[in-house]
Amino acid sequence: MTRAEDRAEASVTQGKTEGAMRTSRINCFAASLLLALIVVLFDIPIARAQQASDAAPAGNAQNGKKLFNTVGCFECHGRQGQGASQTGAARIGPPMLSFDGFLSYVRQPANNMPPYTSKAIPDQDLADIYAYLKSIPMPPKGKDIPLLNK
Repeated sequence: MTRAEDRAEASVTQGKTEGAMRTSRINCFAASLLLALIVVLFDIPIARAQQASDAAPAGNAQNGKKLFNTVGCFECHGRQGQGASQTGAARIGPPMLSFDGFLSYVRQPANNMPPYTSKAIPDQDLADIYAYLKSIPMPPKGKDIPLLNK
């Protein structure tokens, strides 16, 4: 083959490669678009179901406070769920998690907290504890505490 033929063949091969890559990109884009459409279509009912399940079951805050103290939650999380640097326990009052997230974490914690099965603390007791924690007001922000702003 001559040099001109080599260049012509390389140009044809390059053109085929670029065309294949362009087709591949278009197919990838179409697949991504289809996947996004499916997610949007099926996500709407899922979002509604999640919103309904985010609501905590009816809980008794007074019973929750009693349980919080008798079960021993206060030993690590403090009497008001404020957390404690000595134990490394996080602030849990008022909870930032949905009830489902709270329940899931209590059942299968990620850190040093021991797991509490439904035999140890039934779901209704956790709903009461959650109601108690929800009843605790947020602490004031630092800028709202006069002594800290002197």
